[in-house]
Amino acid sequence: MFNRKQASADKPQSPRPVWQKLTAAVALGVLLLMTVLGWYWSRMPDVFWVNTKADGQAEVVGFATTDTLVRVAEVLLDKPGGYLSNDVMPPSVFLDNMPNWEFGVLQQVRDLSRTIRNDYSRSQSQSKEDEDVAKADPEFNVDHQSWIMPRSETEYRSAIEGFTRYRDRLAGGRDAQFFARADNLREWLSQVEKRLGSLSRRLGDSVMVSVINTDLAGDSAAESNSSLPDNVPVQTSWFKIDDIFFEARGTSWALVHFFRAAELDFHQVLADKNAATSMRQIIRELEASLQPLRSPVILNGGGFGLTANHSLVMANYLARANAAVINLRELLDQG
Repeated sequence: MFNRKQASADKPQSPRPVWQKLTAAVALGVLLLMTVLGWYWSRMPDVFWVNTKADGQAEVVGFATTDTLVRVAEVLLDKPGGYLSNDVMPPSVFLDNMPNWEFGVLQQVRDLSRTIRNDYSRSQSQSKEDEDVAKADPEFNVDHQSWIMPRSETEYRSAIEGFTRYRDRLAGGRDAQFFARADNLREWLSQVEKRLGSLSRRLGDSVMVSVINTDLAGDSAAESNSSLPDNVPVQTSWFKIDDIFFEARGTSWALVHFFRAAELDFHQVLADKNAATSMRQIIRELEASLQPLRSPVILNGGGFGLTANHSLVMANYLARANAAVINLRELLDQG
């Protein structure tokens, strides 16, 4: 019995079949390829310079804003990996940082396109809408995660084509208007103010457990449709920290371009209100929020702990930018 066991132990093991080795090598190669693609597709695009005019044509008020809207939307769709938010195949389906970045950009594209439709391209409330803009604006509002019937990219590209036609008519002086007035700029800034305020709050909630309810503060006659508790739980889930952070990064990336364009198109208004420095301060704060991320993960350390809290750093930049936006709106309100 012992001899048989010893002989069995000494017997050389048969080599693994070739197909098993081949399968393992292919699986490892696919995994490596997916990892590299996922890393490459998750890189944030660089900031580009704003155009003030079309090639061979004179500068026209409104060109910078409209052209920048078109280019930002094109980057959203044509960056490495394309548009990832509605992908259902790997490696895109396993990525969440870039889809949240895309959503932040898309929110700003939607806000600006709506402002162009309702304010910039119209002289007053009863003016006729620009047909290209009126058709393109709703197409940016298709569900950003829709992958079929309709497909998000298809609708967004159609919207880009509409704003491109509007931009080209502006540049050529053909039946298109853009009114760079202080009240129109205030309308867009009011949307930006709400977005930045919300993001600052959500980022700051990474260390907050609850806040005092101030929803009805400042108005003794204010009412709500439901009873409101004195303390409201607000702490952001640990699983949502990086989602909000990258949404904020996408928001800042888009706003840097839009504010640079507004600085050019509304330069006369800003000079008249002595508000050019406020505009520059907004741009500087947003640029600072886009500094390279040196950590492989988003850290959520305590407010005064040993590790960094990237959400609080981002919230600080956005809060400062939001304060400058509020200051700019107040300057534009003055006669």
